[in-house]
Amino acid sequence: MTKPGSPGQDYDVVISGSGLAGSAAAILLARRGVRVALLERRSDPEAYKVLCTHSITANAYPVLDALGLVPALEEAGAVRNDARWHTRWGWIEPNGPSEGPELPHGYNVRRSTLDPLIRSRAVETPGVDLLLGHRVTGLVREAGRTVGVRASTPQGECEIRARLVVGADGKDSAVAKFAEVPTKSYENGRFGYLAHFRELPLPGGIGQAWFLEPDMAYAFPNDDGVTVLAVLPDKKRLPAFKEDLEGSFLEFVRALPEAPPIDSAERVSKFIGTVDYPLHTRRPTAPGVALIGDAALTSDPLWGVGCGWALQTAQWLTEAVAPVATGLREDLDASLTAYARTHRRRLTGHQQLAVDYAKSRPFKAMERLMFAAAARDTSMARHMYMFAARLIGPLGFLKPTALAKALVVNVRHRGANS
Repeated sequence: MTKPGSPGQDYDVVISGSGLAGSAAAILLARRGVRVALLERRSDPEAYKVLCTHSITANAYPVLDALGLVPALEEAGAVRNDARWHTRWGWIEPNGPSEGPELPHGYNVRRSTLDPLIRSRAVETPGVDLLLGHRVTGLVREAGRTVGVRASTPQGECEIRARLVVGADGKDSAVAKFAEVPTKSYENGRFGYLAHFRELPLPGGIGQAWFLEPDMAYAFPNDDGVTVLAVLPDKKRLPAFKEDLEGSFLEFVRALPEAPPIDSAERVSKFIGTVDYPLHTRRPTAPGVALIGDAALTSDPLWGVGCGWALQTAQWLTEAVAPVATGLREDLDASLTAYARTHRRRLTGHQQLAVDYAKSRPFKAMERLMFAAAARDTSMARHMYMFAARLIGPLGFLKPTALAKALVVNVRHRGANS
């Protein structure tokens, strides 16, 4: 699967990490004439990320389309994602009876399917060299700038130079560490465990989530008839939960409103989880360095936005730096500034809300207003879907007309039930 590359040669861009963000960036950059070294610390070309919601939100569909991956995902059995969310006011169902147009969709697909697929597409792209078993051990610097990486390889240490080094190496990014990029970390008040099941039907085959305030859970149908089921309780429950992981997981699921029939399902994976998953926000650039995906911003996994943002940030970076990376222009710093500006404008508001809700708390007044209205009115449910799919930002979600509509919906509901 790996092209015969020359680890000692120079490239336009070196990308550390051949997962979703790294492979997408490699493909998009190479199509613009950029020579890319795509480094992967693992030696297995079929390697994939295990701890993931396995959900690609609808905001990333245009990137999947640009990559040419939509037909391959459909053929692989990826499930077009929909949503139902349980709240104290009932179910929010965006695709309930409505005269509106069909809502945009993304996909639910296991990373064991997705990661090898996109990595293979990167390998097939002229201009990309996939270098497996290459772990970044440091950065090469000249005159205060990064001009390449040092890597540990099966053949020993090597140095790979490039105009730009891209960190697509996840929340614990080595590139970010070596570049001394400032990191802000925020505690996550929930822990989480997930497992894969077969024969676990969901109403209408639709993915669903439970907002239990403060606990959370979700179930997403994926390719090959596998449903990913996750629980995200408050950390106060962790000591008791760990005493009997399987029993606690099953008990939690059985207690969900309209719980999926877990006792008749077949578990086909081990329980995968994390007891401490802080949110990270990093400046996405440094001299000669750019960060994409979780390396730049790690959000709360309960929202299932990581895959979508990995793809989007790969595209934003490509649009900003491709002409510079090929040497057509020399203003790399200006291009990186443009990328950082887009990243900040598009994601900061979402991350601020995620950081606040990660405190594991009940809904605040504004959230109660919007969630209650969405459970009572299809148009408000569709509006919430557009926000959850990251197709609109917080300002669009909480625009005055939406707040006024939510208030009217809730007042009318109270009047009808008084």
